[in-house]
Amino acid sequence: MPYSPLPGFPSHLHAIAGRIRLACFDVDGTLTDGRLYYDREGNESKAYYVQDGLGLKLLQQHGIHPVLITARNSLSAQKRGADLGIDTQIAVGDKLASVRALCETHGIGLDQVAFMGDDLPDLAPLCAVGLAVAPANAHPWIAERVHWQTRADGGRGAARELCDVLLAAQGQLDAVLARFGT
Repeated sequence: MPYSPLPGFPSHLHAIAGRIRLACFDVDGTLTDGRLYYDREGNESKAYYVQDGLGLKLLQQHGIHPVLITARNSLSAQKRGADLGIDTQIAVGDKLASVRALCETHGIGLDQVAFMGDDLPDLAPLCAVGLAVAPANAHPWIAERVHWQTRADGGRGAARELCDVLLAAQGQLDAVLARFGT
């Protein structure tokens, strides 16, 4: 089956998506809806969208390294990353420095990185990478500076949209579908 991008994915970005080797995702507002819940003892909880998690695993299984990067010291994010078996960096003060270090570790350039974020702490890496993506509900200052904005909101499938685009652009769609029986 030929590459079939999601509706709304700009054709001029197909080649860029085809070169991505590292996909970095902010957590709050990107993998979650951005709301934080606290119980009486101050314990935090968040909801993660299961389809986003499968998308991250599919990237990993098809040669694209997914990483969660959050500025918050979030046990929830650490647990989600561990559940998925993917790298998670928490309490990151400089997300661009973190992305650069990951590039060095993986022997790639920033042009081979996709970054998805929704607010100002994500601006520096979004401005530096090959494919900058924001969820539909990103802050307007971020939305106007990315290459592509998903149709779905953060925590409601935005990350999966990016995962699907990357997999399709790299010719993995048939392999993914075959694994699940079609």
